[in-house]
Amino acid sequence: MKTHDFYYDLPQELIAQPPLEQRDASRLMVLNRQTGEISHRHFHDILDYLNPGDCLVMNDSRVLPARLLGHRPTGGMAEVLLLRDLGNKCWECLVKPGRKLQPGSTVIFGDGELTATVRDVQEDGNRVVEFHYEGIFLEILERLGKMPLPPYIKAELADQERYQTVYSREVGSAAAPTAGLHFTKELLEEIRAKGVKTAFVTLHVGLGTFRPVKAEDVADHEMHSEFISVSKETADLINNRKGRVFAVGTTSCRTLESVSDENGTVHPVTDDTKIFIYPGYRFKITDALITNFHLPESTLLMLVSALTSREMMLKTYNEAIDMKYRFFSFGDAMLIL
Repeated sequence: MKTHDFYYDLPQELIAQPPLEQRDASRLMVLNRQTGEISHRHFHDILDYLNPGDCLVMNDSRVLPARLLGHRPTGGMAEVLLLRDLGNKCWECLVKPGRKLQPGSTVIFGDGELTATVRDVQEDGNRVVEFHYEGIFLEILERLGKMPLPPYIKAELADQERYQTVYSREVGSAAAPTAGLHFTKELLEEIRAKGVKTAFVTLHVGLGTFRPVKAEDVADHEMHSEFISVSKETADLINNRKGRVFAVGTTSCRTLESVSDENGTVHPVTDDTKIFIYPGYRFKITDALITNFHLPESTLLMLVSALTSREMMLKTYNEAIDMKYRFFSFGDAMLIL
C-alpha cells in the first residue's frame, strides 16, 4: 500500500481559518460504513446518533502555550517550540533559526525571566533545550507562550481557549485533539441526560501528527511516540458499558486501541504509544469515530480509512469537497458509524 494512495486534491479555500463562533454549529457529515450512505447534518445533531448505554470517550489533554518567541544575545530573533518534557528543566524542542541555535546557544524570552540553553542536537534535528527560571514553569508559559497553531492556520487566535476543548485539563499537548473542539458544555450535558456515559483518556498530541508520511510504502512509516494514560475508573466505565464505544478523535481512538486486549477489554495504562493504524488493522474496541477532515497522505487519513476502506473514505472526502465542507483543525466534523 503506497502513501500516495491516500492523496486527494484539496482547494486552498476549504482549509478552515478562523473557528466558528459557536463550537457545535459546525457541519457534520455522517458516514454509514456498512452501506456507504452519507448524511449531511450539523454537529449538535450528534445527539441523534447516540443511544442510552453508549460510551463517549474523549481526550482531556490540554495544549501547552508552547511557542516561545525570543531573541539571541546578539539581538537576532529566535523561536522555540516545546515538544516533550524530558525532566530536569529540559525539553525536546523545534527551534528557528536552526543553523544559529547549536549546542551552547542561548535564547532570552520576555524581559529575561525565562532563558534557554541548547544542550544537544538529536538525529531528527530537534534540540534538547534546558530552561532557566524562577517559579513555576507552566505559569511562565501562560504569560510568555503562544498557542502552537498548525502551519496551515495563518491568523492569530483572538481567544486562546478556542484551541482548547471545553473539557481539557491535563496539560501536555503540542496540538489540540481537534475533534473535541466541536463540543460545548451544554451539549455534553444533553448527551449525559440522554443516558450516554462519558469517559476521559489522555494522549498528549505531538507535532508528529502534522508531519507528512515520507515513506513510499505505508508499512515503512515509523510513528512518533506519544504519552497516554487511562485510569482504572475509565477502564471500568468502558468495560461495563451497555452500548457502543464512540471515540472522539483519532487520539482517543489510538489510546483505546493501545490499551485494549484482543477481547476488547480496556486496561489501565500509563505509558507511551507508537500505534500506527492503517487499512488492514482490526479494531478491538472502537465502534464509532467522531473526527475532522484530515490532510492528504497523513497517518490520520490512513486511520479513518482503516475504519472503512481507502476507496470509501476518498469517495466521502470528494463529496465533502463538492459540498464545500471546511477542512482540518477548525473545520467541520465527520461521524463514522
